[in-house]
Amino acid sequence: MSAAQDIRKTNPEVEITSSEDIAKAKRKKQRDPIKVVLIVLGIVYVALLLVLPLIYVLVQAFGQGISAFTAAITEPYALDAIRLTLLAGLVSVLLNTIFGLFAAWCITKFKFHGRRVLMTLIDLPMSVSPVIVGLIYILTYGRTSPIYGVEQALGIQIIFAVPAIILVTVFVTFPFVSRELIPVMLGQGTDEEEAAALMGAKFFTIFRRVTLPHIKWALLYGIVLCAARALGEFGAVSVVSGNLRGITLTMPLYIETLYNEYQYSAAFAVSSLLVVFAIIILFIRSYVEYRGGKETENDQNAEITKKRRGRRKKERQEPQTVAAEDSPPPTSTPATASATTAKE
Repeated sequence: MSAAQDIRKTNPEVEITSSEDIAKAKRKKQRDPIKVVLIVLGIVYVALLLVLPLIYVLVQAFGQGISAFTAAITEPYALDAIRLTLLAGLVSVLLNTIFGLFAAWCITKFKFHGRRVLMTLIDLPMSVSPVIVGLIYILTYGRTSPIYGVEQALGIQIIFAVPAIILVTVFVTFPFVSRELIPVMLGQGTDEEEAAALMGAKFFTIFRRVTLPHIKWALLYGIVLCAARALGEFGAVSVVSGNLRGITLTMPLYIETLYNEYQYSAAFAVSSLLVVFAIIILFIRSYVEYRGGKETENDQNAEITKKRRGRRKKERQEPQTVAAEDSPPPTSTPATASATTAKE
C-alpha cells in the first residue's frame, strides 16, 4: 500500500494531489493530539506502576553500601531461602512440564468423554485464590485430615514442611505449560502424526521428529511462565509454610519477615535478587517470543511461496491444455487411407 493510499484510508477527507500534500498529511497525522495523549498516558502509567518501584528497590538495596548488600544476601537464612525457592521452582517446572506435555497430547490428539472436564480442571488454579489453595492443603494433609494418621505411620510431615511448599507451588503453576501447548497442537492437527504412524514410526520417534519441532517455542514459553510464577509465589506458601526461618521460608516470605523486623536494607537487598530473576526471565521470554514469531513467519512465507509457485505452474499449464483442445483433429492422407485399407 502506497503512502497516499494509507493516508486516504486513515483520513478520507484529505485530498492528495502532490508529494508536498502527502508530506503535509503525514505531519498532520503525526501531530494527532489523541495519539500524543495516549502515548503520554501509557508512559506515565508504566513509569508509576513499574519503573519507579523497581528503581526504588535497587536504590534502597544499595543504600548502605555494597558491603551491607553482600552481607544481607550471603546471610545463612537468606541462602536457605534462595535454595528453597529454587528447589520449589525447579520441581514445579519439571512436574508441570511433564504433565503439560501429556495433557496437551491427550486433549488435542484424542477424542474421549470428559475431555472438556479435563480442560476445565486444568484451568482451575487460575481461578482459585492462592490463600484458599493453602487452606485446602492444610485441611487435606493437616492434623484434622484422615490422611494425617498415615503420614505419622510413615514418618512423613507435609504441612509446615518443604513438601507442602512444593505441592502448593506445583498447584498454582499447574496450567501454564499445558495452556501454551494446547492451542498450538490443535492448530497443528493430527495428519502428520498419523502419516508417521502408518509408516511404522514409534510414539517417541513421532514426538521427537514430528510434534516437538512444531511446539518447541510454545513449550519453552510455558516453562518460562511457570518458572516466573513459581519463584514469586507468596499466598499459598505463606499459609502452609509455618514461617520457620531457615527451614520453610522462601524468598518472598523471608523478605516479608525482614521487613516486619524493620530490617529494611536487608529486605530490599533480597528483593533485588528477585528483581534480577524477574529481569532474566523477562529477557528469556522476549527471546522465545521473538524466535517463535520469526519461525512462524518463515513457515507462513514458505507456505505462501509454495502456493504461488503452484499457481504459476497451473497458469503455465492451462494455455497448453487450451491449445491442445483447440487444435483440429489430424486429417487422413491418401497413403494413410490405403495403408488402412490394406490392413483391413
